[in-house]
Amino acid sequence: MSEFTQLADGFLSALANERGASEHTVRAYRREVHNFAEFLEKLLGRDAAIDTVEHLHIRSYLGSLYERGLTKASAARALASVRSWFKWLAKEGKVAQNPALLVSTPKLPKHLPRVPSMEELNGVLNSLEGVQREDEAGAWPERDRVIFELLYGCGIRNSELVGLEMASIQWGNDAILVRGKGKKERLVPLGDEAALAIRAYLPLRDAKLRKAGKGRLVDEGALLMNAKARGDCRLTTRSVGRIVKSIALSRGLPADVHPHTLRHAFGTHMLEEGADLRAIQEMLGHERLSTTQRYTQLTMTQVQRVYDQSHPRAN
Repeated sequence: MSEFTQLADGFLSALANERGASEHTVRAYRREVHNFAEFLEKLLGRDAAIDTVEHLHIRSYLGSLYERGLTKASAARALASVRSWFKWLAKEGKVAQNPALLVSTPKLPKHLPRVPSMEELNGVLNSLEGVQREDEAGAWPERDRVIFELLYGCGIRNSELVGLEMASIQWGNDAILVRGKGKKERLVPLGDEAALAIRAYLPLRDAKLRKAGKGRLVDEGALLMNAKARGDCRLTTRSVGRIVKSIALSRGLPADVHPHTLRHAFGTHMLEEGADLRAIQEMLGHERLSTTQRYTQLTMTQVQRVYDQSHPRAN
């Protein structure tokens, strides 16, 4: 095993154990870092030392990605992973400095994903009250309404949604305790409609668990369970994605609507209604305000409203 591969594995181990990264994050880093380590082995030889790597080698790697037909977004993700790896290597004293810092991030085209309007999403949510869908065998309208209410009403990630436990619902505080990236916890307000949806769903959840002989999970199991009470009963992120897409399509929303679309809609609609950007940052669980600024989008409606309220020459 080359030094490149050994140090790549060391970084991934630290990422998973010390920094508490999610499985999805570790999997993404593993792919990118191992691919770069293999590139270095071919370019510099298996016996080469990590401290011989220069920024020109990293640029050459990005060039090879473009030659393979990868997009600028894919190259940017690869570079971000390499930067993190060499940042760790510098911290561990394996290299004197991070050569990836001398490589510019590929300029990405600026585009904002379409976000369903408040009227469209309210229409979807209102349509879920007690209506059984015939397009999916595992349909469960009460649970599916909870999914939409929490993704859109609370702005949480898909992985955070399926990670919710019964104890995550803090009824006394009108909040839910969410475990986000890096296992960091935050409290997110629980809206009235989301609370009503959960209360309507819980008796049905309890009945399914008791019928399946899994009554022990009633008070301490996952909040969202699969319809057939299989395994540990927890709903998966993939299932949530299928449910959201199925409902969106059946209600006339675009085919590209997915769980993250609802999170984006949460931030965008909060901003449209005048919410403070830092409050949105806190609810979304973003470490940097710049992330929230990219995540949300000002609409002409809000811009016009601010102008009308603020400018002395506005009508």
